[in-house]
Amino acid sequence: MLSVTPTRLPIFALVMSSLLLMAFSLPAHPSEGGYRLLELSGTKVKWGERRLGVGARVSYAFATEALRFDNAHNCRDLAPMEALSGERLSMETLERETAAAFNIWERAAGLSFHQVSDPQEADIILGAQGRPRGRAYANVDYAPDPEGDVRTIKQALVCLNPEQQWKVGFDGDKNVYDIRYTLIHEIGHAIGLDHPGPSGQVMGFRYTESFAGLQPGDLRGVRLLYGPAMDRSPAITGFDTELAVIHDEMSVAEQRDE
Repeated sequence: MLSVTPTRLPIFALVMSSLLLMAFSLPAHPSEGGYRLLELSGTKVKWGERRLGVGARVSYAFATEALRFDNAHNCRDLAPMEALSGERLSMETLERETAAAFNIWERAAGLSFHQVSDPQEADIILGAQGRPRGRAYANVDYAPDPEGDVRTIKQALVCLNPEQQWKVGFDGDKNVYDIRYTLIHEIGHAIGLDHPGPSGQVMGFRYTESFAGLQPGDLRGVRLLYGPAMDRSPAITGFDTELAVIHDEMSVAEQRDE
């Protein structure tokens, strides 16, 4: 879904991200290379310094009790993450898949994620929806920085519908979403990426089971925000030479922007 900023809450921004549910997301401009940076109130948003290409350290935690965020549109009511667990998905599996989803982004760009136990101290809070709807959503709350091209993300929320079925891995059934793929997508919003179009990238708004890892457009977008990772292992995407090509293209784009 498209990003929206409520006019009555000028410093609160939200991202509505229910894969497949919205079919009118604008496609990325051809020059964007398969990605679209999230823009809220006309400015890009990211963690850390207010400069593109600079990395950041971000914490996350699971909701362990009911939480209320009055200014949020999506994820206003967060229930404990355990509400998603059941016969097919244990809490241990949820923790593992969440860590793997964060690791995908960490190994792709200049980001470092670490889990904390207290949600009140976390930058990104993940939980089940207290009022179930859709599939999964993300809210992005940015700091009231002085005007500029980039603002700092203050907090992000990721919430998943506990009434939907979830699975681990792809099996061809697109009515039941893979939990890791969904979390990778929602975390992408939480770090400053928007939908580039319907499909072809993990950040596309249509759920597919065509690929399990980040695609070239996803990589270009996150590296534009946070720079390249220290460890640019191709294992996270299945591309061997693609990573080097993307890095070269990003360097050219950054020089052109300067």
